[in-house]
Amino acid sequence: MEVKKSTKADLENKRTIFLEIGLVAVIGLSLLAFNWTSGGNKELENMVVQETAVEQEIIPITRQEEIKTPPPAAPVAATTDFKIVKNDVKVTDEFDFSSDDDPSKAVKVVAFQEKEEQAVAEEEVFFIVEEMPSFQGKGQDGFRTYIGQNLKYPEIAQENGIQGKVFVSFVIEGDGRITNVKVVRGVDPALDKEAVRVVASAPKWSPGKQRNKPVRVTFTFPIIFQLQ
Repeated sequence: MEVKKSTKADLENKRTIFLEIGLVAVIGLSLLAFNWTSGGNKELENMVVQETAVEQEIIPITRQEEIKTPPPAAPVAATTDFKIVKNDVKVTDEFDFSSDDDPSKAVKVVAFQEKEEQAVAEEEVFFIVEEMPSFQGKGQDGFRTYIGQNLKYPEIAQENGIQGKVFVSFVIEGDGRITNVKVVRGVDPALDKEAVRVVASAPKWSPGKQRNKPVRVTFTFPIIFQLQ
């Protein structure tokens, strides 16, 4: 038995239409998908740009004041008007001193006499001379004996057990006197004072001589303080 189909119910005739409708739908969905993706990217880019935007520092604009130079001074106008004045006064170079009889107005000339200053030259002090000073004809040994006989050991130095050698410097003058007594190297104030005292109180020496002339001679003498 042969099956009969109606031409209206036959879908083969409408196959082309359905295929075109499907293509149009697919294309439309594709376009919609592209539009949707591009729109989302723009919003994301705007957010990233806003977050990474850096505020720019505003730099104030400074203006340098202009230094105004003063206007140049007005030039002085030169005048060419001169007045000629007649000078009839006669000047004489001669002056008559005899006409002024007032003695109070006389000029007194005072003559200053220069005083001659006499320079006093200090005598030279020798260390070594042709004939050295001598103490009572016994030289330095005699002076050492005198020191030993007249030296007094200070009690405060004895109590504290202080002893040592004091060097005393002095000058034998041309007349034999002892001057400028001073301690060159001391040990203790009490010992130094006693050494100066015993030397300054010594009698005169026989002065030293240079070319048979008495001269000043300096000495440095050691004085020993020793406890027994």
